[in-house]
Amino acid sequence: MRPTRTLLATASAAVLTAAGLGANAGAAQAAPPWAPADTATITPGTQMYTDGAQCTANFVFTDGAGSVYVGYAAHCAGTGAATDTDGCLADSLPLGTRVRFAEGGSLVSEGTTLGEGTLAYSSWDTMDRVGTTDANTCAYNDFALVRVDADDVAKVNPSIPFWGGPTGIDTDGTAAGDRVFSYGNSSLRAGLEPLSPKTGVSLGDDAADGGWSHPLYTVTPGVPGDSGSAFLSQDGRAVGTLSTLGLAPLPASNNIGDLARELAFAQQHSGLAGLALANGTEPFDPVL
Repeated sequence: MRPTRTLLATASAAVLTAAGLGANAGAAQAAPPWAPADTATITPGTQMYTDGAQCTANFVFTDGAGSVYVGYAAHCAGTGAATDTDGCLADSLPLGTRVRFAEGGSLVSEGTTLGEGTLAYSSWDTMDRVGTTDANTCAYNDFALVRVDADDVAKVNPSIPFWGGPTGIDTDGTAAGDRVFSYGNSSLRAGLEPLSPKTGVSLGDDAADGGWSHPLYTVTPGVPGDSGSAFLSQDGRAVGTLSTLGLAPLPASNNIGDLARELAFAQQHSGLAGLALANGTEPFDPVL
């Protein structure tokens, strides 16, 4: 079995990509009848295996044709070395690659299959195709979508486990001290669900990256296998997706890609008309 998608490193920023880490545009059709949150098996936080590498689902999305997608990190389908973090240069598995939703994955097992889908959009593949050159976009646009097989759509619920939400998309970033909430599901934790819910604080946005990423600390920090995990703002809005684990100057911090920007880029370039975030059916509750 291949390991969780390994942490990727960039020498200049001394960060590792945690691999295995715009407002809605267009009117999507009415959401499908979601599975009840307490019985759904494909949700944010579900383990996702691509060519043997494990990452974590972030949010659920729909399009104007009624298809349902689950998001994760584009580097989860990357094919290059662990140091490949520039999405405009890195190689990726092709669209159409099969992806498996699973539970109970660990270092000794890839868990039980819950359903399957196909890679329908990758920011890494797309940025290469359209010739993106902006350094911040290339470095932080780490977002992909897996179209859920029609036979498995009835298993989907868009609510974040434990926390509820999302209640919409955050479009103004985070300030230092803002609380954030996440739910990881790395196979390194051997399926121990009490370790999956995470909360922490933002370190404030870095104006130098144009709002593309948000550094933060959580307890516990995101680790390999948590990549792609959803992050909610303190009002339950979808603020970002897990992309990197920092070594210096902020050891054990994480960086999350800004979902509003990632989704706006996908809406412009994916060809998926009416692509939109699906809000959770369960209310957001930040109380531990």
